[in-house]
Amino acid sequence: MDKGIVWITGASSGIGLALTKQYLDAGWQVIASARTKGELVSLSETYESLTFVPFDISDDSQVHAVREALLSHTAHLDCVILNAGTCEYLDMTDTDPDWKMMDRIMSVNFFGLVNSVDVCLPLLKQSSRPHLVGVSSQAVQAAFPQAEAYGASKAAVRYFLSSLRMDLKQFNIDVTCLLPGFVDTPLTQKNTFSMPFLMSSDDAAKRMFTALASRPFEFAFPKRLSAMLWAGRHFPKLWLSMLAPKKNSNQ
Repeated sequence: MDKGIVWITGASSGIGLALTKQYLDAGWQVIASARTKGELVSLSETYESLTFVPFDISDDSQVHAVREALLSHTAHLDCVILNAGTCEYLDMTDTDPDWKMMDRIMSVNFFGLVNSVDVCLPLLKQSSRPHLVGVSSQAVQAAFPQAEAYGASKAAVRYFLSSLRMDLKQFNIDVTCLLPGFVDTPLTQKNTFSMPFLMSSDDAAKRMFTALASRPFEFAFPKRLSAMLWAGRHFPKLWLSMLAPKKNSNQ
């Protein structure tokens, strides 16, 4: 993969931090963004090629300032990986479900990604071979209980990127949608359910880095989870009987 300048959001922990390390070790100049530096502090002491630009992606009032901050470091971006995201689960057993959760999750996972595209698009257009990458999720491949907010936001990301791919072709900007499975991150460590084929952040980042070299339209991994979700889509009644919460006798 040609070395260049990459901007990574959600870079202070989890997959974003692992991707930052991956690109730094490969010799790229990395501009990392998150609300706070987090674990990027120690990386900054090791790599001169790492720059931190703070960005709360859910705050669209920051778009202009963040774009100007990026421009103060570089006139172009060769690759952008929009990885920042969050997750909450809707509890339908609650007498008053938290429907406002939909707003919170969409504001980060979907509108936050849209804000990030707004920031970086002018800089991508200045690259000789630009690549825009967004992170969706394997959760969009089949329905999961309590994932109404998270799954819907990631499905929106997937469609947005698919449509954007068509409109950005005239500018020679390649667009890739990544669909990772269960990855061991601070977010997933809160999960109380089984996570088949769970992988480390470093493993996920290596797979992403390798896949992005060929600039695919989509890259879903691991394949074993993809196969399981394929079965879920094609046998929805069986999938429902396996995953849907069982009726509580007290309800």
